[in-house]
Amino acid sequence: MTEQAPVDRVAVPAAERGATRIADRVVEKIAERAAREALDAPPDGAGAPHAQVSVRGASARVRIGVELGYPCDIGGQCASVSRQVTDRLGELAGMTVPEVTVLVERLHRAGPENGRTR
Repeated sequence: MTEQAPVDRVAVPAAERGATRIADRVVEKIAERAAREALDAPPDGAGAPHAQVSVRGASARVRIGVELGYPCDIGGQCASVSRQVTDRLGELAGMTVPEVTVLVERLHRAGPENGRTR
């Protein structure tokens, strides 16, 4: 039997080994889920939050549409969604989020549906 010479292994720096790319659709799904987590109990008949993202490298700009119950603290709800989306994308995808635009697409009135309340 012949002995083989040991192979010299040279460590390749991490930056040269390759990269992980997260699809835009995955980033959208994470943002939508984060928005659901941030909102109080959704009103009856409300649609699920939906997101559009623009990803450049490790940075994502997010535009997310939500439906809220009325009356509520609209500004507080939007701020909560923005914080949660930023935090979750950082935790799960390692992305920075310089901008989150929250669009309130519809308000759902609580209470009787007869059009008049006192």
